[in-house]
Amino acid sequence: MSDVMLVTGGSRGIGAAVARLGAAAGYRVCINYRGNRQAAEAVVDEIVAAGGRAIAVAADVAEEGEVVRLFECIDRELGPVTALVNNAGILERQCRVADMDAARLARILAVNVTGSFLCAREAIRRMSIAQGGTGGAIVNLSSVAARLGAPHEYVDYAATKGAIDTFTVGLAKEVADEGIRVNAVRPGIIYTDIHASGGEPERVDHLKDTVPMRRGGQAEEVARAVLWLLSDAASYTTGTCIDVTGGR
Repeated sequence: MSDVMLVTGGSRGIGAAVARLGAAAGYRVCINYRGNRQAAEAVVDEIVAAGGRAIAVAADVAEEGEVVRLFECIDRELGPVTALVNNAGILERQCRVADMDAARLARILAVNVTGSFLCAREAIRRMSIAQGGTGGAIVNLSSVAARLGAPHEYVDYAATKGAIDTFTVGLAKEVADEGIRVNAVRPGIIYTDIHASGGEPERVDHLKDTVPMRRGGQAEEVARAVLWLLSDAASYTTGTCIDVTGGR
């Protein structure tokens, strides 16, 4: 029986790329989405057409009850999760900290940080050898913004990704003796739809010359790093953040 992968926010961009590569590697894949059912089902159809097994399940990872129901659905349909990719994240429109309100901060923290904690909690309860599981791996999606700060644009988003870096290190140490590895990937500027959410759909092309490799990255390049961290090839790697940034 193959392992079971959950990719949160898996209907597009990096999440969809991870789902496709995961299925190709033999995982049974759950593609979680919040609102874009059509996009999620398109990824499922692509995986199934290639001979894989996948389902799409709607859930807002910021809502505890929905996260619990998401994992219960996966238990029934695919089996317990053995690989979690905490990819779901949101970005608000670019602005300075002086112009941010509490509602904006609450939204981005709820999805990007609380959602990752809740999904990790449910995954650990199923993976931990101390609780009858067979072990597993978690990969959190951070961002180069955690190092750069994103001034004048997304300091709030950058701060949530800084939290993810710390979460990754702390959780890795907490569950290392329970058969669970926890790592993170920090993408740089990648060609995905998220930039449109911030009001700058051409952001990658505008910034690519600031990257030492002089180009933006592709979602599949990030996904390959995620799959490596989930695989047995990374069996002695935990508490690590890998930059996929073109040298930025």
